[in-house]
Amino acid sequence: MLQVPTEFFYGSDESSHLSTPSHERFSLEAPSASEKSLETRGRPRAALRSLIPSFDGALDQYKRESSQSPDASMRTTRSSIREQEEPQTSDFKRKREPNSADGESSHVKKSRRTSTRYVTSTSTTIKQQQHQPSESPVKRTKGNAGSLISTLKKVKRTSSGYAPPSKYAHVINKLTDSLAPNLICVFIGVNPGIRTATTGHAYNHPSNLFWKLLHKSGCTPRLCRAEEDGDMPRLFDLGLTNIVRRPTKDAGELSKAEMDAGVAELEAKIALDRPEAVAIVGKGIWESLWRVRHGSNIKKEQFKYGWQDDSERMGVVRTDEDQWPGARVFVTTTTSGLAAGMRPHEKEEVWRGLGEWVKDRRQQRIEAKEDLTDQASGSTHP
Repeated sequence: MLQVPTEFFYGSDESSHLSTPSHERFSLEAPSASEKSLETRGRPRAALRSLIPSFDGALDQYKRESSQSPDASMRTTRSSIREQEEPQTSDFKRKREPNSADGESSHVKKSRRTSTRYVTSTSTTIKQQQHQPSESPVKRTKGNAGSLISTLKKVKRTSSGYAPPSKYAHVINKLTDSLAPNLICVFIGVNPGIRTATTGHAYNHPSNLFWKLLHKSGCTPRLCRAEEDGDMPRLFDLGLTNIVRRPTKDAGELSKAEMDAGVAELEAKIALDRPEAVAIVGKGIWESLWRVRHGSNIKKEQFKYGWQDDSERMGVVRTDEDQWPGARVFVTTTTSGLAAGMRPHEKEEVWRGLGEWVKDRRQQRIEAKEDLTDQASGSTHP
């Protein structure tokens, strides 16, 4: 044990120091409290304060050593972050926490402050992301998903380019015409699609609106299936054919020359079966008929949906042996699901004009057959 000089406790009086024997100057035991109080009694406060050892030098040394340690910068950063996260927390608020004047404990208030900081930081992050440019190819729009859908609808669909016959040479076309003499109306399409050609049934793609428009317009009293295409002449006095025979994915893969070449065969079919009217299913078919007949492209002001002039009848027969004025022409909209030029309700309005006429003509034919039946039965039974 370190021997402490007695003058550390009793002062450094020179007279007492000299009068004290050498073997009593150092002691291993500190004086008792009563002895110390007796010796220090009467000394001034400044003298007593000087007896207390100072730790200022040790604190400075500790600060210097701490600044040189590798963890010092990390501790400084963490403390600065805490100060930034709690700029509103004052000593007044900290003093009020133990009192719990509002009935909440200190740890509840601490968790509330933590959640508030999280929400604030999250909202700040969201605002920063909103100001950043979007990397998506679709432009950001103001509003919700509805505005995004409207933006996607405005994207223009690109049609297919010309495809030579060799591209679909492997596709076996099983589709045949559904025709019969003296029908009410024959519907003329562009060409069979891939699904229609392989199945052998007209307008057999799920996105095609032909059978739905045929029923909603009134051309058929019920909704028919594509598998009933061969029975259309017998059931409803309606026929089906196309201007081009070879199948493609869509009409955009056909050339104008290819469609113009099919006009002559189409006219011959109509002249042979002689329906009352023909329905051109699509503007492109009528444009081909116009080019072949008039030698030029149809102008915008010359085109119209619905019934065409009598001079535009199809399948006209003018020979010495036979005369036939031809079938009336009604131009309808395309029914392909790939065509986005008109909306479904707009197509229904165009088709309704044809459907009403077909319905009236079918009713007239039914009544005419009943009259013939009555006349036949009346002649046999007087």
